[in-house]
Amino acid sequence: MRNDRIYKLVTASLCLALALVLPFLTGQIPEIGNMLCPMHIPVLLCGFLCGPVYGTAVGAVAPFMRSLLFGMPPLFPTAAAMCFELCVYGLIAGVLYNRFPRKVYNIYISLIAAMLCGRIVWGGVYAAFCGISGMPFGVNLFFTQAVVNAIPGIILQVILIPVLVMAIEGMRRKN
Repeated sequence: MRNDRIYKLVTASLCLALALVLPFLTGQIPEIGNMLCPMHIPVLLCGFLCGPVYGTAVGAVAPFMRSLLFGMPPLFPTAAAMCFELCVYGLIAGVLYNRFPRKVYNIYISLIAAMLCGRIVWGGVYAAFCGISGMPFGVNLFFTQAVVNAIPGIILQVILIPVLVMAIEGMRRKN
């Protein structure tokens, strides 16, 4: 039991570090760097590998910490809304994956559900923040930012996350 807690703490810490560093790497690709949604990948992985508590915690802290340390994303409304979005990613991925049998198709079900729920929550929170600050935000802007601009990231997540989860869990079972 103690080893499981240590594994989760170390893995969550690594996921948080990746969430802080990956945007620097993808930022080197100006055309699609931000569209790859680099902070989302480690948070989703954390939810799958460590469960909903750690996934939620990493999702809550990563955008806020990155904004304070590096000035990106801007704290309000972007990082603040992302905190809610990434919390939902880690929570839903962790809850669903822990509830379902450990099958490949359940990784996809959990992943897609987490991505949909997170984007919906992001839209609601971002709309509320925009309403408070008097900035325009509507369905067209939501669809553009949450779906159209994120297509490269969505594709990357659907390809990469299941492979990483299966590989990491496979290595963990062998040890």
